[in-house]
Amino acid sequence: MKNGLATFYYCGPTVYWIQHIGNLRGAYCSDIVRRTLEYVGYKVKMVRNYTDVGHLTSDEDQGEDKMATVGLGVECKKCHKIFNSGIATTKKAFITGTFLNNIHVCPYCKYENLIKDKKGYIVEDSFRSSPEEIAQKYIVAYEKDAADLNILDPWKKPRATRHIKEMQKMVAVLLKKGFAYATPLAVYFDVSKFPNYTALSGQNLEKNMAGEGSGEVSDSAKKNPQDFALWFFRAGAHEKAIQFWRSPFKSPEVKHGEGFPGWHIECSAMSKKYLGATIDIHMGGMEHIPVHHTNEIAQSESANGVKYVDYWLHNEHLLVNNEKMAKSKGTSFSLAEVKTKVFTPLALRYYFLSANYRSKQNFTWEALSAAEDGLLNLYNQLYTIKNSPLEKVVPVLGQGVSDTDYKQKFISALAEDFNTPATLAVLSEVLADKNLSSQNKLKIIFDFDKVLGLDLENNSKIERVKIQTDATLTGKTTTKIFEKFDFKKIEDEEIIKMFNEREQARIKKLWGESDRLRDELLKLGYYIKDEKSGVSIFRVVK
Repeated sequence: MKNGLATFYYCGPTVYWIQHIGNLRGAYCSDIVRRTLEYVGYKVKMVRNYTDVGHLTSDEDQGEDKMATVGLGVECKKCHKIFNSGIATTKKAFITGTFLNNIHVCPYCKYENLIKDKKGYIVEDSFRSSPEEIAQKYIVAYEKDAADLNILDPWKKPRATRHIKEMQKMVAVLLKKGFAYATPLAVYFDVSKFPNYTALSGQNLEKNMAGEGSGEVSDSAKKNPQDFALWFFRAGAHEKAIQFWRSPFKSPEVKHGEGFPGWHIECSAMSKKYLGATIDIHMGGMEHIPVHHTNEIAQSESANGVKYVDYWLHNEHLLVNNEKMAKSKGTSFSLAEVKTKVFTPLALRYYFLSANYRSKQNFTWEALSAAEDGLLNLYNQLYTIKNSPLEKVVPVLGQGVSDTDYKQKFISALAEDFNTPATLAVLSEVLADKNLSSQNKLKIIFDFDKVLGLDLENNSKIERVKIQTDATLTGKTTTKIFEKFDFKKIEDEEIIKMFNEREQARIKKLWGESDRLRDELLKLGYYIKDEKSGVSIFRVVK
């Protein structure tokens, strides 16, 4: 690495839909890598791209462009006018997806329409958004989710559609060098010209070719089945492509070389523009190893004549009930769904921290609830430490670990392939160390949070409690989280009156009435904690 600078490219999302929490785990993993490098003193130039063209529904050269969508309309159940639902989805995603229980507010009469399943939608081209509108909508949604998970913003966030010239330039170089060839349907990379094509994946290419069988061949002019598209002409299966550009490449099927880039060339071109021909770290999901990243290496090293990446990092999948997340099964959970279950989306980040990035992690709502409990406990421990009276620590002779030693332990855990579970163990050691003053504990832990990203300093300012409400109060047993709240900020006069009446009941030792009012306030979202020092009031946050 040059002068303490680390160049880092992360394969970002294809922005045609809300990203599920499995996709967000990948972004979180890249954030841990970036934060770790900065923590130990590197300056990091990080690039995270957005694919807004050319990613087909198969990672190989088959299927429809994920940015080509169908429009979904809704007929209002009250006024019967038809309006755009605002949902953008591909034909395949609509066919295989569940689309359960979505609410759409009618722009005409403001009625909330509950659409129970996809049969309630009207599929019509007039409701279809442009690829640019779709991309912008879901980029905004993705960046909001990333911010909620305290994922740091990268240095650059390039969009594929704004780097077409760079892609065309790289394709032209590959053609000139003899690594690529054109057919009437596309420009392909010739994998037989790159001897180390399977170095990253370890695949046996000859066995793969022998196992091709008699399936459909979309382009009979391809030289090898594994040859991949660098540029698709607007012909054949893609003759009605919505997004296309002129190019210097020739095909008898189109004028001016009209077409669009293959998915793999996007990352090679954009990483070179911002980080150079050779980059230090490239990261993405495990699923990218056999196709996407293998193809990136081949085209980049053939075009540039130098090694493409020094360190490849691949994060494993987030599973649901030990199965891959799937829209068709209703398990592609979004962060919005998670936020309805927890008091802070950082509970999901805390859950992610409990597994190494190269390990599969099985998501269940019970596991998330346990993570929420753990994070709540951590926040409250820090609150207690911060608000405890200054103490004089008398070290036990021969025991105790210095601030520097704990930092080194933390760095050593990160040096074990970004071992975040081990970092949480070090944090627990700090909390339990009776030879450390409160001030030192806070200083050490807040320093660790530069990597953990749990916003510990801000969240240690508020005391929280988790209360299980009695079924006799609310009709069912529920668990709610309350934050300490200043009574003076309450504006509802009826609530203020109830608090005052309860205080008067306590003064008069009317304990039954006092308890009744406490229970009524709990139903309304206020928890009262009676202490020797006085009454503490907590307001529900979840």
